[in-house]
Amino acid sequence: MNFIFISPQFPHTYWEFCNRLKQNGVNVLGIADAPYDSLRQELKDSLTEYYRVDNMEDYDQMFRAVAFLSFKYGKIDWIESNNEYWLEQDARLRTDFHVTTGIQADQIRSIKEKSEMKKLYIKGNIPTARQVQASKGIKTVSSFADKVGFPIIAKPDVGVGAGGTHKIHDKHELEEFFRTVSQADKYVIEEFITGDICSYDAIINSEGEPLFESMTVWPPSIMDIVNKRLDLSYFVAKDVPEALRAIGRNTVKAFDVKSRFVHLEYFRLDKDRGALGSKGDFVALEVNMRPAGGYTPDMINFAHSTDVYKIWADMVAYDKSKLGCSSSHNAHNALSIAWQDEYFCVFASRRDIYEYVHTHEEINERYGANMVMQERMPEILSGAMGNQMYTVKLKTEKEKDEFIQFVHAKR
Repeated sequence: MNFIFISPQFPHTYWEFCNRLKQNGVNVLGIADAPYDSLRQELKDSLTEYYRVDNMEDYDQMFRAVAFLSFKYGKIDWIESNNEYWLEQDARLRTDFHVTTGIQADQIRSIKEKSEMKKLYIKGNIPTARQVQASKGIKTVSSFADKVGFPIIAKPDVGVGAGGTHKIHDKHELEEFFRTVSQADKYVIEEFITGDICSYDAIINSEGEPLFESMTVWPPSIMDIVNKRLDLSYFVAKDVPEALRAIGRNTVKAFDVKSRFVHLEYFRLDKDRGALGSKGDFVALEVNMRPAGGYTPDMINFAHSTDVYKIWADMVAYDKSKLGCSSSHNAHNALSIAWQDEYFCVFASRRDIYEYVHTHEEINERYGANMVMQERMPEILSGAMGNQMYTVKLKTEKEKDEFIQFVHAKR
């Protein structure tokens, strides 16, 4: 089996996925623009070959790289970047090289465009925020706002994270949005929903059945984290509520997900919202046909004392997990075999622009025994993720909250 991994060096912990693929007898073929000598040794040891391109934005270079690897190793079975930015290119390469284990070029709209996602949510009877496309004009959007109430949220129909998102509080701000925002017609407008953001993180086999399931709880507004330069904290929960498990599996079915590690996002309502749902219900936000970003896969490992890189690599190679029972109808029991201990795995970060009560040394003195990761965040991620992160695993909700407060306390 030949697996092309595009940009396998980012994030740097993905060498573990490459390693598990290699252990399963898979040829792992890397393509990226980073010099080979800059790769960490564990990644070099896990790759069968590495092809460097000068510019990953240049499709001709990427095409030639895949063609070379295909000529040398035979038919390519998988092409993956696991990076939102490259998903469209991944799909185009799969289509051009007849790789059927992923989204094709003519299917990419359903997972890239929020307006297309909305259609599949509605078709699958999955609760989701009401939406209108800004291209219908200010009069239609204004009528929509009268119906759902202000504030409303304007998002690029195609976009990653909170980039380009606007919170609109009244008719004056709505007029300002249409007057000043470049390419406003390429936005969608949604009713504003409040509550935690919870993700259903799952590894799905070729039959659309889960081999692994987990829940991560995110702050209510990444948009505010970025725009207001707030401190970030989030955590992987000890278990998956049945309501999230149910809506996650329904979403997998609605989007016809096969052979994927997915990151599906939902609001958990913090108050009753009429026909949309009651307090505590889950409401669909968006789908991501890739793992959660950053170090979240590692946090899932720490929370559940498992190895999602192996489960993921087993899905690729064998279409089942070899960590335990792979029967999808008994996925939760299967996971309990691997989950010897379960924790809250908690991420909390700081920004260099603020002065904090507790020093770096004091954090390590108090939480050193629980610390599983700490490092400076790459500059490219610091806008959303902060500059210095600390990640711990803790047993109780109280300990989780105390850790976040300790790290974030300011002078």
